[in-house]
Amino acid sequence: MKAHNGQEEQFIHLVRLAWDLHKRGLDAAVDLPSRKEPVLLVTRPSGPLRVMALVRNGTWFFTWGRGRDQRVRALAGEAAERLWEVAQ
Repeated sequence: MKAHNGQEEQFIHLVRLAWDLHKRGLDAAVDLPSRKEPVLLVTRPSGPLRVMALVRNGTWFFTWGRGRDQRVRALAGEAAERLWEVAQ
């Protein structure tokens, strides 16, 4: 896989998650900083939740921290629900 395709796939995962969270009533925006990884910023009362899409061993994950309980498979049916809960 070319790096460019991986970056596009990363962006697509974040946009899909943003849309799924939007349907659940949350504000979310994809931030595309130059020279850094894209991140999904989810608005919440305690400050923005920063969600990244990362690939490990061919599997895409959403992660919002360093712990094992702070990630979910990007294609898991419950991914948006899990992030919605975290953002509350």
